[in-house]
Amino acid sequence: MTPLRAAVDEATDRLAGAGVPTPRVDAVLLAGHVLGLDRGEVERALLLGRELSDDARTRLVDLVDERARRVPLQHLTGVAGFRRLELAVGPGVFVPRPETELLIDLGLAALRGSSQRSAHADRRSHHVRERGPVVVDLCTGSGALALAAADEIPGARVVAVELSEEALAWARHNVERTGLPVEVVQADAGAAPAAVPHLADLLGAVDLVLSNPPYIPDSAVPIDPEVAEHDPQIALYGRSADGLAVPRAVAATAARLLSPDGVLVMEHADTQGETLPEALNATGVWSEVTDHRDLAGKPRALSARRIGASRPG
Repeated sequence: MTPLRAAVDEATDRLAGAGVPTPRVDAVLLAGHVLGLDRGEVERALLLGRELSDDARTRLVDLVDERARRVPLQHLTGVAGFRRLELAVGPGVFVPRPETELLIDLGLAALRGSSQRSAHADRRSHHVRERGPVVVDLCTGSGALALAAADEIPGARVVAVELSEEALAWARHNVERTGLPVEVVQADAGAAPAAVPHLADLLGAVDLVLSNPPYIPDSAVPIDPEVAEHDPQIALYGRSADGLAVPRAVAATAARLLSPDGVLVMEHADTQGETLPEALNATGVWSEVTDHRDLAGKPRALSARRIGASRPG
């Protein structure tokens, strides 16, 4: 038997020496994974002087060695937290980041604003809207944005679009895992939606499009080994020197899907806080193009409102 505190301290030192950004947090979470405990429960076990069996210690050492080689923590535990959800992740799918949660806040705010506009219009026309909002997540990956939308937007119809076979399998697994009502569609998010089943029927009828598309410039190399070596390249690179070819194509798809006054919310690199809004403004189909900063104060996401009638697919 080994004191849990000694094992966690040893793991923390090992991870710190390997350059892992959050060594103690990762050590605690890996210990929790071995013991079947959440982070708070591990902290309580540390205070109470719990001991670790030899078998559990061996498993923890093996996991710490993997993490020290910069295998993503989420690949080792098999899960990633996102908003109120715990999603299954692993090789072949982009691991959702905490900063992407901002898109849900922006989407919720956009729907509230659209609801107020609709209510005002309905009072003038005596029309009552009966359906819930329609939300599409383009480049869904693990399904994080789509599932969070289904979890937090009552009555929404949510459609998740993904091209990669591997990521698609993770998204479908997470729909089953959570039981949330999300339709998963395999398609290129930058292609004309008129030719895609499930999307052709949504032309001009979507209230909110969410997207965390690939946006890294082609010549850039991600700094973190967890990203460079383990996230799938199809989820990273924007397929142009400025990284905006995919985001521009996804925005064009969004313009076809959105109803007049519908809103696009899209994540981007912190270096694209001016270039992506400029690209959307230049198309003439968006109004209220606004960039938003994340909790670290970095440019992180764009929101834009669709002007006029949606174009045909």
